[in-house]
Amino acid sequence: MFGGLGWPETAVLLLLGLIVVGPERLPGIAQEAGKTLRKVRAYLKELGDDLKADLGPEVGDLDLRSLNPRELVRKHLFEDDDEDEPVESPRRSVLVPGEAAPWDPDTT
Repeated sequence: MFGGLGWPETAVLLLLGLIVVGPERLPGIAQEAGKTLRKVRAYLKELGDDLKADLGPEVGDLDLRSLNPRELVRKHLFEDDDEDEPVESPRRSVLVPGEAAPWDPDTT
């Protein structure tokens, strides 16, 4: 749900917030937290745009998310690198009843 938090964890956090803060102040605190989160996201986006502008046009199309360690591991370990290489199909032969199987030097 929220970055690794499931419904049970979220419910526990909401219940804990309701007990600690109180029902009358909880909506205001949640609203302030949302505003703060939006400000942080805007700041980080502006920071990334400034970084791309300062680095110059040759690295302007740099995707900063590709530098995330998880993304690097996923890209290099879990994606197929040999998509351009032709895939060899295994040898198949059709056996007709009464005929002997063809001899395959790879199996001996």
